[in-house]
Amino acid sequence: MGTIIRISKSKTPIPRTSFPSTTSSSISSTDTVNASHEFKITGYESSKGMGVGKYIASESFTVGGHTWAIYFYPDGKSPEDNSTYVSLFIALASDATDVRALFELSLMDQSGKGRHKVHTHFGRVLDAGPYTLKYRGSMWGYKRFLRRTVLETSDYLKDDCLLVKCTVGVVKSCTEGPQIFSISSPPSDISQHFGHLLESGELTDLTLEVDGEMFRAHKLVLAARSPVFKAQLFGPMKDNNTDCIKVQEIKAPVFKALLYFIYWDKVPDMEELMGLSQQWASTLMSQHLLAAADQYGIERLRFLCETKLCEEVAINTVATTLALAEQHHCFQLKSVCLKFVAEPENLKAVMQSDGFDYLTQSCPCVITELLEYVARIREHSVTSYGRGTGTGTGTDVNLDGSGPDGRRVRQRIY
Repeated sequence: MGTIIRISKSKTPIPRTSFPSTTSSSISSTDTVNASHEFKITGYESSKGMGVGKYIASESFTVGGHTWAIYFYPDGKSPEDNSTYVSLFIALASDATDVRALFELSLMDQSGKGRHKVHTHFGRVLDAGPYTLKYRGSMWGYKRFLRRTVLETSDYLKDDCLLVKCTVGVVKSCTEGPQIFSISSPPSDISQHFGHLLESGELTDLTLEVDGEMFRAHKLVLAARSPVFKAQLFGPMKDNNTDCIKVQEIKAPVFKALLYFIYWDKVPDMEELMGLSQQWASTLMSQHLLAAADQYGIERLRFLCETKLCEEVAINTVATTLALAEQHHCFQLKSVCLKFVAEPENLKAVMQSDGFDYLTQSCPCVITELLEYVARIREHSVTSYGRGTGTGTGTDVNLDGSGPDGRRVRQRIY
């Protein structure tokens, strides 16, 4: 007999390779960016009767990167309410979609008792979450915010004025990964290097003569900062002598400030640089500096000067500022000046100033625009209040700035 031999094969387990495990993380956070806007509505009684669906809008304001505006409807928004209620809304005024936000609309108690009429999302549990505005022009508010009969016998109305306060909270979400390192980089100091180069006078290769005063500078720096200097120093029509240039139509103090900006990239402190402490003197320097910036094509300086002049509009300087805005095509500044001059409480004083004579002579077309602007305001006044152009406040003036008695008295307001 044969012998059967059985061979047993054992299974040796294969060892598992151990791989290091890694874990990553991120954080999603949602918060609101909040800001408020107050909207004063004057002449409430005259606004009644403007029509259902007709509104008075506030100036636009920005919250959370979006633009908003308040809309007040004196006769209500819905025809079915038959002007029984006033309506109040907040609207998205910028191009955007699906903006999520919280709102609060308040009609302020002007008696000081703090009994405001408030409709709010804040501090409440909202079942559907924040309100979503789908597109530009989307609104949130109340068609029946308050009965007109209640409003007109309440402390919300004082001296024919209403005060509305709106708070907007724009919902913002962001996701952040782990911060691998935290090294703060120092701010750029390139302007300091160029500024010290100007102060030290090292390596200068150009002399600029301004009103009898000499300034040393660097050709490459001026050419880099101003297209006019670049053409003057390196262009095909450059000056014959590019080592010494005579600057025309600019006073030495103004050119000093211009040169300071070219090197330091900031507007100098006029009191520190020139010793100018009075507001009107600082405004005058800003006017001249804007003209110089326009002459040499330095747009950032031109913009900064325009912004400063918008903030410093005053009776004794607005006429010359308006002429400057017209001559140098500063449309925003021109608009601010026209609006300021056309105000009834300002018009007479401005027309009696020396600057108004200069404006009349240098920019007669602006006078035409100003008269049209004033006419529109007075036409609105007639429509709203049902009376003539006389305001009864002493602001009636003739076109030459004289009062009803024909006399013209110059005022100095500093």
